[in-house]
Amino acid sequence: MAEGLRERKKRQTRQLISDMATGLFLERGFDAVTIAEIAEAANVSVNTVYNYFPAKEDLFLDRSKGVVERLSRYVRARDKGESAAEAVLRELREEVRALSPNVGLFPGYSQFIQVIWEAHSLRSRLWRTNQEALERLEQTLREETGANPADQLPTLIAGQLCWVQTTLLGVIGREMVAGRQPDEVSRESLDLLDDMEDVLGETVLKYAVREA
Repeated sequence: MAEGLRERKKRQTRQLISDMATGLFLERGFDAVTIAEIAEAANVSVNTVYNYFPAKEDLFLDRSKGVVERLSRYVRARDKGESAAEAVLRELREEVRALSPNVGLFPGYSQFIQVIWEAHSLRSRLWRTNQEALERLEQTLREETGANPADQLPTLIAGQLCWVQTTLLGVIGREMVAGRQPDEVSRESLDLLDDMEDVLGETVLKYAVREA
């Protein structure tokens, strides 16, 4: 019980620091806010901030681990008779229809995107996160299909599926920054996913079908 209470307090402290940091970043911009100011706002020490968030970028992009694992998770959870691409497209469509915050379909997302656009270090971190997602997906595809190390197809398929997600999120971000409403962007994003599916070739769409 004591250990459980400690873990809960840690989670609460981490969330508090993250919330305070995000509020300051949205108000003033990423580069204008210091770690010392975040620590003061959260009523903790600077060392405590670094204990929970090793880098300043972690404070704003604190869900990057989930982003890295997302496509791999979709693929691993695909239905019987469903390919990797079909699973990714299905899951993304469900997120878009639900106006999910995971794809940026919520009021205030434009502020979040603008903070990233204005900070070089955040853009660099986002690029690195996307690369990690690509590498993770390639690894997952190799594991799911038993591909040998010399087979380049998992690399190519992973690149195509990451392109789908990156393009979708990029368009949603652009439209939200332009002041569009989430439900409008959602409808257009579903059409975009249909168009991207048409662009994908048969090799991609039928790769890594789970056996029935």
